[in-house]
Amino acid sequence: MPSQSAGILLYRLTKGRLEVFLAHPGGPFWAKKDRGAWTIPKGEFEANEEPITAAVREFFEETGAQVHGPFIPLGSVRQRSGKVVSVWAAEWDLDPQRLKSNSFSLEWPPKSGRQQEFPEVDKAAWFSVEEGRMKMHSGQLSFIERLQGILERRP
Repeated sequence: MPSQSAGILLYRLTKGRLEVFLAHPGGPFWAKKDRGAWTIPKGEFEANEEPITAAVREFFEETGAQVHGPFIPLGSVRQRSGKVVSVWAAEWDLDPQRLKSNSFSLEWPPKSGRQQEFPEVDKAAWFSVEEGRMKMHSGQLSFIERLQGILERRP
């Protein structure tokens, strides 16, 4: 069974324009990457966990913020790696300066025998849809398009 991730795509309307909240992965691999590196706050979950529950938990672990619904289901996508990512959207305003992420250990530099701690997310920001598309991991772009479609159909 492929690995599964679940996440929350926060959005807000600023002067009538849609903005999305994206996170930049922490750690040395992503340190100098920007375009195509930002992601929806998300994480893996086990088969016995409800995906929306995992999405809320993972959002908290990566941002330090406890987000509440109502949640808009945006469906799932299978990324090139085979991982299935399920996402929900929520209208919520969050100050990226208050980011507080969990950390992970990694042997760094490779083959050095030294373990270092890195944040799961090293920064987060609000982006216009246009800028978000440039910053976001390509395997997640459809979630912005789905959110736009849903919001355009609302009265």
